[in-house]
Amino acid sequence: MVCATDFLFNISRIVKLHESMLKSVCEEYNLTLIEAKVISFLHNNPGKDTAADIAELRMLKKSNVSQAVEILFQKSMISREQDKSDRRKIHLSLTPKADPITVSIDKISKKFHEKIFMGLSENEFETFVAINEKIKENIQKVTEE
Repeated sequence: MVCATDFLFNISRIVKLHESMLKSVCEEYNLTLIEAKVISFLHNNPGKDTAADIAELRMLKKSNVSQAVEILFQKSMISREQDKSDRRKIHLSLTPKADPITVSIDKISKKFHEKIFMGLSENEFETFVAINEKIKENIQKVTEE
């Protein structure tokens, strides 16, 4: 049987590895880690474009996301547009000023992927993706109950 501690420890270490790799982008572009996470999220998750989406899916504090969004807006790296059907909802999008950052993020993401899946065959990777999707579905079912 899989030990919950090992499973949770691996998840934590994966997150820490990703953050440590993202820090090079932070240093290069004078960003905080949360600002880099916001840019990365908007770049990699089309259709998920609100501060609430970022906070929920990246498990970040709403106040931290809001502060980062405001700073990135002031730096002209993101734009904001009010939802046409729900005025309370603000859609965020990256501006061309963020393009060099997203190029760096893509390079980091490729290295991250290579490191955590090193030694897995294509078949093993496809199995992982399928299992990960099933775990995601199971978690969603449990949280909806």
